[in-house]
Amino acid sequence: MSDPKKLFIKTYGCQMNVYDSERMAEALGGNGYVHTDTPDDADMILLNTCHIREKAAEKVYSDLGRLKPFKDANPNVKIGVAGCVAQAEGSEIMRRAPMVDLVVGPQSYHRLPAMDTAVQAGGKALDTDFPDDDKFLALKSRSKAKRGPTAFLTVQEGCDKFCAFCVVPYTRGSEVSRPADRVIREAQELVEAGVREITLLGQNVNAYHGHKNGLAGLIWALNEVDGLERVRFTTSHPNDMDDALIEAHATCPKLMPYLHLPVQSGSDRILKAMNRKHTAEGYIKLIERIRAARPDILLSGDFIVGFPGETEEDFEATMDLIRAVQYGQAYSFKYSTRPGTPAAEKPQLPEDVMSDRLQRLQALLTDQQRTIQQSMVGRDVNVLFEKEGRTTGQMIGKSEYLHAVFADAPLDVLGQIRRVRITHASANSLGGEIL
Repeated sequence: MSDPKKLFIKTYGCQMNVYDSERMAEALGGNGYVHTDTPDDADMILLNTCHIREKAAEKVYSDLGRLKPFKDANPNVKIGVAGCVAQAEGSEIMRRAPMVDLVVGPQSYHRLPAMDTAVQAGGKALDTDFPDDDKFLALKSRSKAKRGPTAFLTVQEGCDKFCAFCVVPYTRGSEVSRPADRVIREAQELVEAGVREITLLGQNVNAYHGHKNGLAGLIWALNEVDGLERVRFTTSHPNDMDDALIEAHATCPKLMPYLHLPVQSGSDRILKAMNRKHTAEGYIKLIERIRAARPDILLSGDFIVGFPGETEEDFEATMDLIRAVQYGQAYSFKYSTRPGTPAAEKPQLPEDVMSDRLQRLQALLTDQQRTIQQSMVGRDVNVLFEKEGRTTGQMIGKSEYLHAVFADAPLDVLGQIRRVRITHASANSLGGEIL
């Protein structure tokens, strides 16, 4: 029997890309590929790309340039580009980088086995369609091989919101939800492989409609899966945070008290320019309702500073919103243009202005994060242990609030949820003692 072919995947960007890379590897496993951690001995090198950050395409071309020596050393190695940059650039990738053998968009990667067969025969393969067939239905069941205790599970893709700064509607397409029964089946397969916590993924996950009762209905169905201990979801839009989902945060035992709910700006003028279709006041009132339902919930958000037209007054409105909400975690960025989006055509703010505002905003968010982490000292939390720590006898995991927690513990706590009393807080983690 011939040796298995080796597949190296470099994953850029979001959690959904992590999930997609796993499924790509599983799909190509049917063609005899096994995963390798290095491109050095790979028979196929696959870049699973992200288009969210500035100059994403140019960074991919730079990475392709760095792969050229592998192709020169072994002309038989196949090089592919997948993901959102592949969707956006299409055949341009092959024109600029002739060494690339295949290009596949995020909705077409279930066709990778056939594309691999084509390139092994000496051809090129390009598929950036939005196919009518369901890629998830075409993919095989998840592997029963032992996994770590946490996993991502895509339940929804695409977005119909068309925020002025975002390329997702153009690279991932319109909103599509997977049927609940298939999601539950995949969740059961993950649990059988050792998973205890699942993060439900979607570009606009709380717009999920694959269950008659929406995302809340799916969460309650997953609550009944034996062996599954915890559920969370990301990323959400404030306009799709319905009453049933708020109630689930209050009453569903397995739904974690953690919510990532991006607002982007605290200025109504900027929110309108972003086409967000909500107001700062509406967002704050929504947060108040969520906290009334689940007082201990930890909130996370996204912020863009320096959006075209943003004044110092607009920026201060964002700072005021942050002070009002109090975030335990947050992601913040300087605005950068995305080709083809409405905001890219508008005059851009000076770089020094954006940098100054980002620094001030991040300082406030960091203060809030540290205050909330310090408030955890003396509390008892439930920690799902995921790996060994840096020192002998130390184990690391995540609390239900998604804080990183380390504690002295035996190896057999790996994959278990244990009660831990928090004894001290550091900049990015909590320390505790197992009870």
